[in-house]
Amino acid sequence: MARVLVVEDEPSLRFLLERGLEREGFSVLVAASATAGWELLDRADALVLDWMLPDEDGLAFLARLRRLPRYEKLPVIMLTARAAEADRVQGLLGGADDYLTKPFSMAELAARLVALLRRAPVQGPVTRGALSIDPERFEVRLAGQPLQLTRREFDLLLYLAAEPGRVFSREKLIEGVWGADFFGTLRTVDQHVAQLREKLGAGWIETVRGKGYRFVEAS
Repeated sequence: MARVLVVEDEPSLRFLLERGLEREGFSVLVAASATAGWELLDRADALVLDWMLPDEDGLAFLARLRRLPRYEKLPVIMLTARAAEADRVQGLLGGADDYLTKPFSMAELAARLVALLRRAPVQGPVTRGALSIDPERFEVRLAGQPLQLTRREFDLLLYLAAEPGRVFSREKLIEGVWGADFFGTLRTVDQHVAQLREKLGAGWIETVRGKGYRFVEAS
């Protein structure tokens, strides 16, 4: 389940965003100010940022965020009542990945977040409970102990773990992990999942009958 940080100072809108995005399947963190939002950035997979905040302009917050390498690729949607083309251009050039003017529909916001998260590359190590995955070092550790995975097992695990809780069909996994040049069958996905389960142990990759697979943090 992707974690979305909402930084919005207006209480009623903040509440609606939190509840609405939860209904759309996201895990939601909320902050009423730039200061509070900054403290939660490390826990977020995407950011919904209000332009007008009480303690710091949203564009200034975004500029500060983009100067840090670890947040350089964090997906950001800016929310604002400013509908002029010049304002939209300013927001996008200022580092936002997308721009949504108020009022807006929750379905559209959710769809834009899904699209941005789909495009966003996995940056740096991914930690899920006792499991850590480091794409740069091609290294997986479980409770501190290294696991020996093939390249395809590694790519599959990283793809699933990047969005815990999301159900991926076999077709989607083939598209995302094997790519367009894949000539095997859907059983290839099942075989690789079985191999991963043997190495990881029970509880990490869950079968959703008739749908596909999802990553869950083992208890």
